[in-house]
Amino acid sequence: MKRKLQNITSKIWSFSAAACILAVWQAAVSLGCIEGFMLPSPVQVLRTFISEFPILMDNAGITMAEAALGLLFGIATGFAAAVFMDRFERAYQAFYPIVVLTQTVPAVAMAPLLVLWFGYEMTPKVILIVITTFFPITVGLLTGFKSADPDAVNLLRAMGAGRMQIFRYLKLPGAMNQFFSSLKISASYAVVGAVISEWLGGFGGLGVYMTRVRKAFSFDKMFAVIFLISVISLLLMRAVELLQKKCMPWDNGAKDR
Repeated sequence: MKRKLQNITSKIWSFSAAACILAVWQAAVSLGCIEGFMLPSPVQVLRTFISEFPILMDNAGITMAEAALGLLFGIATGFAAAVFMDRFERAYQAFYPIVVLTQTVPAVAMAPLLVLWFGYEMTPKVILIVITTFFPITVGLLTGFKSADPDAVNLLRAMGAGRMQIFRYLKLPGAMNQFFSSLKISASYAVVGAVISEWLGGFGGLGVYMTRVRKAFSFDKMFAVIFLISVISLLLMRAVELLQKKCMPWDNGAKDR
């Protein structure tokens, strides 16, 4: 009960801070401190969001399809890479620096090359999302696998357990916290990666919509898209938290979230 009260209190403070920021923003535009065409007020953004809602939903469907497909492949790739590098120490020493190196190249710099190589369809967008999402999954799972208690590993070996049994009953359950923490990051990266890839070419999606309204200097529509992307990312992170509760019933921390 005490923990639930603390969670409610923390959410109240978060909502209060957001409300204060919006109030200051609205007041600054209404009083003329900031020109409305440069920074539309929250009320104006809300009106635009409501009026453009059908178009936004159509484009959001395309972006979400790209993000979901890329995230799915990113999870599969990250899981396979983590298991492989955990199983073979030489593979870890050889490939882990390369995995880190892939994250030093900005996604904005890679997107034009992918569009050049694979065209303007969904393929380059999915590839970019995979590149941006598999790294947190790989690192999170690897950290979880390698943090397994050596005494517990030795105990299972003494009881006759093989590598697969040690992985299934010890390493994998122990890495679930790190996996879901990484999945939250990857879920938000997937949406952002999809939008970034759409900036550079495509036939639909929130990124394409943003490019069009930016050229028309419709900044209220730009902010409406930004608001929608933020909401989608928050909903995805919340969905990951609910999935964590279902998959980790033994974790008291997951139940209290």
